[in-house]
Amino acid sequence: MALEFLTLSFAPILIGIFASIACALPGNFLILRRQALIGDAISHVVLPGIVVGFLVSGKVSTWPMLLGAAAAAIVAVILIEMIKRLGRIEPGAATGVAFTAMFAGGVLLLEQTDTSAVHLDVEHALYGSLESLIWLAPSGWSSLLDPLALAELPPELFRMAIAATLIFVLMLIFWRPLKISTFDEGFADAIGIPTTAVGLGLVISAAVAAVAAFDAVGSIIVIAMFICPPAAARLMTNQLEKQVAWSVLFAIISAVLGYVLAGYGPLWLGFENAVSAAGMIAAVSGMILALACIFGPHRHRSGAPSNA
Repeated sequence: MALEFLTLSFAPILIGIFASIACALPGNFLILRRQALIGDAISHVVLPGIVVGFLVSGKVSTWPMLLGAAAAAIVAVILIEMIKRLGRIEPGAATGVAFTAMFAGGVLLLEQTDTSAVHLDVEHALYGSLESLIWLAPSGWSSLLDPLALAELPPELFRMAIAATLIFVLMLIFWRPLKISTFDEGFADAIGIPTTAVGLGLVISAAVAAVAAFDAVGSIIVIAMFICPPAAARLMTNQLEKQVAWSVLFAIISAVLGYVLAGYGPLWLGFENAVSAAGMIAAVSGMILALACIFGPHRHRSGAPSNA
């Protein structure tokens, strides 16, 4: 039983946890700034950049795909500004038009190019490959202390661990300016905080989380984790620090419970086949949000949480 868990479930669950946390942390501030749609947009616009990065480099490599995703994000920002200025429409509509158009372009690139041979296709982009990220080296619990066995862990695990840790450390370093500019941008400007740079840094951190998670978990989890855990956490408390802690807890519960239910839930109900882990993790995060909407102690309050 232990060997089966270590081989088939240990790495995917950890990857799901790190991906969920990496997205939930910046998601708290995106929601408080009423920019939750940006998280959705980022998870869409990185797709054409990742595909172009693969086509240019000829292989699934982190840096070319990361650079391609970054370039796509820049193009998206320019496109949104053009639509806003030329079409004279509100920012939300411009963002929606830009990210859906770019995501559709990425899907067309996937369909028209030979990317399926390296497991980069439309289904991969939506659902990721979480179930396939298994660890074949363990012989038992002792393998967790064996450097040679640990070296055989899926590279996606190390990538997501680094991304989640980086985002957490940056949030701690820039907590004060990020917090002040989120609650009172005018006051932040008055005391010399570069609010534009802080906002751009927040978007970049969200893009890093989306790009790092994209290959492993696909866009479904990325979209859900940017929004659902922070939104549920907002309904649990009116203090920012506690909200972030709640969001991390909800992200972890979603990843673990979602993966378990995806693999074993259908079998418990008498069905023969498992379901998508990414889809189930997103569904569990949505159910947590629904429960928070019904039972959360702050479900009747509006506005931003206290900065005390």
